[in-house]
This record gives sequence, C-alpha cells and structure tokens, in this order.
Amino acid sequence: MHLLDQVAWPTAPIRTERLVLRESEARDRAAFVELFASPEVGTYVGGSRPRAELERAVPEVPARRPGFFVIDLDGAMIGMVTLDPRDPGRPGHVRPDGGETELGYMFLPRAWGRGYAAEACAAALDWFAGLLPGEPVVLCTQSANDRAMRLAAKLGFTEWERFVEYGAEQWFGVRAVRRGTLGP
Repeated sequence: MHLLDQVAWPTAPIRTERLVLRESEARDRAAFVELFASPEVGTYVGGSRPRAELERAVPEVPARRPGFFVIDLDGAMIGMVTLDPRDPGRPGHVRPDGGETELGYMFLPRAWGRGYAAEACAAALDWFAGLLPGEPVVLCTQSANDRAMRLAAKLGFTEWERFVEYGAEQWFGVRAVRRGTLGP
C-alpha cells in the first residue's frame, strides 16, 4: 500500500492565483481525449494515441484517484497533475525498496508558456508536503525536454541520476531529500 492510498479523497479543491486543482468530473472527458491524442503533448511521453481508441477507452469520469488533479482554468480543464507511486520495476529510485511518490503533469498545448504548470505543480507539491511532511517526491523526464528540465529546477528538484529508458536519456530528480539520507 502506498502512502497516498491512506489519504482521504477527494480532497477539497486547491485554489491558486489563477487555477483550481480538483477531482476529475464527467465534463473533463473531452479534454482528456484531446490531451492524450495531441501529438505535441505526446512528444516526450511515448507519443500520442489515436483519438478513436481514446473515445472508446476513456471512461465517463476519467482518473478518479488520490493524487490525481484536474487543472481547471475558468471552468475548463487545461491539464492534469499527478502524484503517484513510482513503479518499482522502473529504474530510478531514492530508496532501496522504492515507494517514492512521483510527480507527473500534462497540459494542453494552448496552455503552454503561461506558467500554469509551475503554478499547478507547486500547489500539488505543497498539498502533498502538508499531508506527508519530509516524504520525497521524484520526477522523471527526458533530458531532451528543455521545458520540463527548467520546470523541475524551478520546483526545487535536483538531479539524482540519469539512465536510458524508452530509448532516450531520462533525467531523474528528487525534491525535499538530501542524498545520503535515503541512499541511492
């Protein structure tokens, strides 16, 4: 069982200066399909998926689980932020037994370049730190993804290691933990 499985969910919506982080609703389904079908969004996450496949596969209310936030701007979904257990079978861990929480995010291209990802990710990280102080959060991105690398630094992630996965060099960082306290 992961730490987030013990969190009361849904949480109350989290409000930032411009955004609301909230639970997924049925009205978000079309935006989820658009997000996962977008070739631009898929560039660094293994590619986009066919829209017809997504129309069949995406449930009426997508992704309702602890740590999954829809990012809402003026009443419409523009992206998502996730805090999920990192798969223990993947490379990249700060604890010998794994169990870290991994930050993930995706935004529709029309929302890029406006600081929404930084604002939403910072709010989600603050929420997590308030619930589970001192717990590490990790982030993994292709080192070729300059925007994601800049955001990782802005959010306070520091490089832990690099490795090749999915045919590309991955940058793996950690936040709120000093090397040596958990062991590589």
